[in-house]
Amino acid sequence: MLAIVNIQGQQFKVSAGQKIYVHQLPASEGDKLTFDEVLLLDDGAVRIGSPSIEGASVSATVLNHQKGDKVIVYKKKRRKGLEKKNGHRQSFTRISIDSINA
Repeated sequence: MLAIVNIQGQQFKVSAGQKIYVHQLPASEGDKLTFDEVLLLDDGAVRIGSPSIEGASVSATVLNHQKGDKVIVYKKKRRKGLEKKNGHRQSFTRISIDSINA
């Protein structure tokens, strides 16, 4: 069984037992989460919500919080003496999908 679920404005295709990275969630490690905005369910027959499926949910457990790879932003304008260098690391939460409830 697989589902497409909306987590913090992003859509993820998930199945039970899968581990995914999402934008940082306000939860601590080991917390159980439930996502109610299921957009599509495939359990032999495909069901599409408009916009979401009533009564369907996805249960997940927070594994840990971590940061992604560093992205360097470098700006330069020639002959002007302008050089800017910035770095950014996005914060992620790793979750494990426990079950998909239809």
